[in-house]
Amino acid sequence: MDNREDVREFLTTRRARITPEEVGLATTGSRRVPGLRRSEVATLAGLSVEYYARLERGQIAGASSSVLEALARALQLDDTERAHLYDLARAADGIPTSSRPRRRTPAKAASRLSLQWALEAITDGVAFVRDPQQNLLATNTLGRAFYSPVIGDDDRARGRTPNLARFQFLDPTSHDFYPDWDLFAEMCVGTMRTEAGRDPHDRGLQDLVGELSTRSETFRRLWAAHDVRTHGTGTKRFQHPVVGELTLAYEELAVTAEPGLVLLVYTAEPGSPSAERLRLLASWAGSAQSPATSAHSQEESATP
Repeated sequence: MDNREDVREFLTTRRARITPEEVGLATTGSRRVPGLRRSEVATLAGLSVEYYARLERGQIAGASSSVLEALARALQLDDTERAHLYDLARAADGIPTSSRPRRRTPAKAASRLSLQWALEAITDGVAFVRDPQQNLLATNTLGRAFYSPVIGDDDRARGRTPNLARFQFLDPTSHDFYPDWDLFAEMCVGTMRTEAGRDPHDRGLQDLVGELSTRSETFRRLWAAHDVRTHGTGTKRFQHPVVGELTLAYEELAVTAEPGLVLLVYTAEPGSPSAERLRLLASWAGSAQSPATSAHSQEESATP
């Protein structure tokens, strides 16, 4: 796999963010580049300048684990960045992605009845299955109501699979749904960049990156930064068009039977205003009315 450009840009962007003072090096003379010089990274990693220069040109194939570990320490990579460096090296060596089984068609995997039953068994939280391409493959009932701005009224009817990245960067309503839009954008691109390192042969992901790069200047800028991240766990804020502001904790779980797919569950702190609003959304989701219709009815009932 020829991923030399990705390797080069990842290493140079990591090098550029570290100052000599941060690693205990004295600064001498004028510095023409931000961050560390190549020679300084080589010294910190215990490598020759010539060898590190080869690595930064993208020639990472054949690099040993000890070399990769030395680079990770010198460049102060976090766990996600370190794993990404290893994925880039494996891809250059032609080794199957993280030794994982080849992925099956995500849409077919997510259509398993037992997986849908598991989602529907989660009644007090938003639960959905997402693939590496940010496709929203399956949701529980509350999830469909929660993600109504993403899914739209007729996406399913027209056979379109809702996509979180397209919604983020191409749909203006995402700025309303995500109060912390800039943070969500960085998280989305960082997750996609991580997935691209894990599976550089993912044609669907390549096509999505090409589409978003063409249509969104913000996406192009964030993609060029080569920042990576894993979702894991945390807290997010949303502004739902029906129930208003929601602060939800999330947990990401791998669907081990279907490599590449993840199950995410959003829940609210018990007794919080968000928990009450989530229960309200659940009651609407379980009724015959759509969330939008319910919101309209609520407005009418509040009008004297």
